Amino acid sequence: MKKILIIDDEEKIRTLLSRIIGLEGFDVQVAGDCKTGLNKLDREDFDVVLCDVKLPDGNGVEFTKKIKDKFPLIEVILLTAYGNIPDGVQAIKNGAFDYITKGDDNNKILPLLHRAVEKVDLAKRVVQLQKRLNERHSFENIIGKSKVLLQTIELARKVSKTDTTVLLTGETGTGKEVFAQAIHEESTRNKQNFLAINCSAFSKDLLEGEMFGHKAGAFTGATKDQKGLFEEAHNGTIFLDEIGEMAIDLQAKLLRVLETGEFIKVGENKPMKVNVRIIAATNRDLEKEIQQGNFREDLFYRIAIFQIKLPPLRERVTDIEPLARSFINTFSLKTNHKIKYVSEDFMNALKQHSWKGNIRELKNVIERSVILADDETLNLDSLPFDLQNFSPENDDKTRSNFDLATAEKIHIQKILTYTNGNKTETAKLLNIALTTLYRKLEEYKI
Repeated sequence: MKKILIIDDEEKIRTLLSRIIGLEGFDVQVAGDCKTGLNKLDREDFDVVLCDVKLPDGNGVEFTKKIKDKFPLIEVILLTAYGNIPDGVQAIKNGAFDYITKGDDNNKILPLLHRAVEKVDLAKRVVQLQKRLNERHSFENIIGKSKVLLQTIELARKVSKTDTTVLLTGETGTGKEVFAQAIHEESTRNKQNFLAINCSAFSKDLLEGEMFGHKAGAFTGATKDQKGLFEEAHNGTIFLDEIGEMAIDLQAKLLRVLETGEFIKVGENKPMKVNVRIIAATNRDLEKEIQQGNFREDLFYRIAIFQIKLPPLRERVTDIEPLARSFINTFSLKTNHKIKYVSEDFMNALKQHSWKGNIRELKNVIERSVILADDETLNLDSLPFDLQNFSPENDDKTRSNFDLATAEKIHIQKILTYTNGNKTETAKLLNIALTTLYRKLEEYKI
């Protein structure tokens, strides 16, 4: 039941309004002055306050600001015997839902209350969704209790409270974006935008436009001004994934943002000022890239003020089972294929695998296994062929059958699992032509 607080020094008005509003199914309480009203607000949760403008110990217009500052989700409707425009304008500025005249506007009270309650309900849902989203991206939501993971989380927690630029390093699939989001959520910028961009997904020119935006007419097809990620992330955080793939001349422009907080839009002459925290990530050895002339040394020292290396999954074997069970639950719901049991052989095979694709590879394997499971159990047969052959029960069989063709078949299957079945990407990683891959798939009946 929605709770309404009526604050009015006239008892007859309080009684009348209480009766009318109570008949609409609201829980109504009353107060005769600002002090009593504020005490009730401190003790109980109300949705809407109906407040007189002239009270014995204060002015309702000013009291509205005090209520909204302390209880931002509560809506305030002001009632006055003598309405005037300046008070009405100031009331709305102070956060009042509406400002109405007693007597003349009595028929407006109930419709106003219902609209105010709807607004409160919507605001509360937004707060709950935001809370769930924050929890989803928090450090508490990172699965695993291995010593190396907990040490990494502790480092990330310490730097999250600062505005220091962070460089996350580690193999592909170790969860660098997850850590970047958690750092943002525990920072003072968590009410502002967190925006991510994969630097390897764009050409140099497109990446510059995505990062810094462009003016209308800057190039063919630029029909209107467009904000870039740095402008959109003002006062928030921007995550530059795979920064080692960024073109060398674009690195110079990024360096300027780090040093001065300024950038220039494509097609613009005047610099724009922004306040953005940068978290970068790479799976490359940037110091080697510097030696090879692919990465600017001065930019490296700017982004590597605080480095955090994320451990590969093979160094946190004790985390494989909780991660796998979490993915099993996720994909059971997603595919509507309920998995109740997981065999010991299935889990042991996961723990023995090298996981070169790390958590991303594990996630792909689990999704495939859930889809292929014939019943409510995941067993060894649910796994890809290469994982099955690394289990203790099949170890002798694996060694006896390890001729060149079998090894090649297992390797192709492993890369297919890593790319989630993407044959073009698989051929690229195997360094063979796509036609060659198709021929081998047919030959090995994969």
